[in-house]
Amino acid sequence: MEPQRKAELETGWKALRLYWKKDLVSGFLVFLLALPLSLGIAKASGFPAAMGVLTAMVGGLVTVIFNVAELSIKGPAAGLITIAAGAITDFGGDEQGWKIAAAVVVVMALFQMLFGFLKLGTVSDFFPHSAVHGMLAAIGLIIIAKQIPVLLGDDPTLYKGESPIELYMDIPKFVLHAHWHIAAIGVIGLLIMFVFPFLKINFFKKIPAPMIVLLVAVPLTTYWHFKESEPSYALVSIGNFWEELNFNADFSMIGTWTFWKYVIMFLFVSTLESLLTVKALESLDPYKRQPNYNGDLIGQGAGNLVSGLLGGLPMISEVVRSTSNIGFGAVTKWSNFVHGLFLLLSMIFLIPLIELIPNSALAAMLIYAGYRLAAPKEFVHTYRIGKEQLIIFLTTIVVTLAEDLLLGVLAGMLVKILFHLYYGVRIKNLFFPKYSVEIKDENNQKIITLHFEGAAVFTNLIAYKKIINRYLEQGYVFINLEKVKLIDHSFMSFIRYFEIEKERYQDKMTITGFENHKPLSNHPLATRVLE
Repeated sequence: MEPQRKAELETGWKALRLYWKKDLVSGFLVFLLALPLSLGIAKASGFPAAMGVLTAMVGGLVTVIFNVAELSIKGPAAGLITIAAGAITDFGGDEQGWKIAAAVVVVMALFQMLFGFLKLGTVSDFFPHSAVHGMLAAIGLIIIAKQIPVLLGDDPTLYKGESPIELYMDIPKFVLHAHWHIAAIGVIGLLIMFVFPFLKINFFKKIPAPMIVLLVAVPLTTYWHFKESEPSYALVSIGNFWEELNFNADFSMIGTWTFWKYVIMFLFVSTLESLLTVKALESLDPYKRQPNYNGDLIGQGAGNLVSGLLGGLPMISEVVRSTSNIGFGAVTKWSNFVHGLFLLLSMIFLIPLIELIPNSALAAMLIYAGYRLAAPKEFVHTYRIGKEQLIIFLTTIVVTLAEDLLLGVLAGMLVKILFHLYYGVRIKNLFFPKYSVEIKDENNQKIITLHFEGAAVFTNLIAYKKIINRYLEQGYVFINLEKVKLIDHSFMSFIRYFEIEKERYQDKMTITGFENHKPLSNHPLATRVLE
């Protein structure tokens, strides 16, 4: 049966009965994508490789119980690799570091659930887009740096403890010390990852590129006798997964600043990246369902709680797997459940086969993931929005690479605030909304005009949205921006979102008055200053 549209779409058990064929196919294809990526992300994070599969498994089997975004796929993400790896190192490394990092995930999960219950699902609106994109680009550059020696098959002792900048500078050394059978598989995998999206063959469009990499890499490792001829670090190691499956979180360092520093970093990045993904999926959902951001936070937190207790990584609504899920034709969140179910089956039946996967192949997938985060088009796109946005973007990248993610984003936010002050915005207008209300009754309908003043920027966007939502419950709302001195990129994105989703708001709201503002570039989302 074909799925219904919009509000008529069934949910829960009825959805499983009606749409199971589509969700089964999509869930299986997402599983093919998630298995190698989960292994690679866990390995790069310093967790046992199987913990990546465990995380994605929990993301599929547990989170669907909650009111999560219908087409989102929960699992480990490349964007958290740098934090997880840093945590394990700072907690002493090896098994001890992994188990304490898992405890950090548990505590972070409790805060995520609390945020959801307190209805803080709009918290992502507080962070400027250019700083967030700069953070993600910096993460991409760090991933690439850390995976280059893995791709080349270098001995881990050769690059242990090096910073991203040192890793880039040492690329000639990594090439010189490469194990060429390992590196050959890595380079072939890299070529497949970059070339595959451009192929127009319909048959291959249904097979995720990472699975193609494995279909090439595993036979090569067998042919070249990797288990006998190459170092132990060349292949994925799962070990006795089911015996090790236990309550692995170690809370022995919960009283230290280091522990809480990583709680904050995990909470910040995982929550922000996940909410941004859910927001992006809202516009891609062919059935135009509006996600419950707070429900998604609660569900994600519950998944992280289970994952962390068992020794797993933090999970998010992962953008590549989620958009692929939509592309594969998923209808409901049961596709996420199916993907988790197949991951469970893989840990029961496929461990000997999984241990033939070369780490260089996983490195190729992660380098491609890092490239997607830090692609040149991201720099070009940011520049087109405005030169000041590029400065914020680059500041975030540089400080993140030199220091850490939190300082990088804070530096980006500070630079953006300085730009707002430069254009004449008063400090109090940065954080507190300034507006007046005019209410009339026309034809038995309440007409509400909200006259915004001062500044409409990222720091007060959440407050303005609360005001708008409050008055939308009372009648038709006109928003007048003609007295606003500065409208920044984040607020313009909100306006564009309203225009894209105007069908949902028809007969409810109109935004006017920004026509007299001068944009700082030709981009439709550029910051605008009142002339």
